[in-house]
Amino acid sequence: MGFHITFVNTEFNHNRFVRAHGADFVKGLPDFIFETIPDGLPPTDKDATQDIPSLCDSIRKNCYRPFKELVLKLNSLDAVPPISCIIADGVMGFAGKVAKDLGIPEVQLWTASACGFVGYLQYDELVQRGILPFKGTVYVSVISFLRFYNYVNIYIIS
Repeated sequence: MGFHITFVNTEFNHNRFVRAHGADFVKGLPDFIFETIPDGLPPTDKDATQDIPSLCDSIRKNCYRPFKELVLKLNSLDAVPPISCIIADGVMGFAGKVAKDLGIPEVQLWTASACGFVGYLQYDELVQRGILPFKGTVYVSVISFLRFYNYVNIYIIS
């Protein structure tokens, strides 16, 4: 039987793959399925994912339902076995919620550094101590163009 692997990207990112590698970039990979879900970003803005706070907010608000519908659709197909495990990026909290709701085992793949992961794990503690959310605008002198607000919103998506 082997493995049946389905890669799920947002429509926005899938279209970036197509622009970069051509429409046939998935041909020749018979054991892989490539699916997309909407992320709520405007399809006309080619740089929409460069606004990290907006991207994170959009993913948090828009991906749960379409991902759940996709999992249910894939599980109803006769051509492939039902999904036995969902492996998702650690910041894609919606995937874990879908897995839990449908009783499918889930693994979080954390692609950030160990330092970033530890920071993520401490987020709730920072909120409980009143450190987050930041009041006003705080800048880091080395990277003054990036407000602390941007860091916080990256972690809110899960």
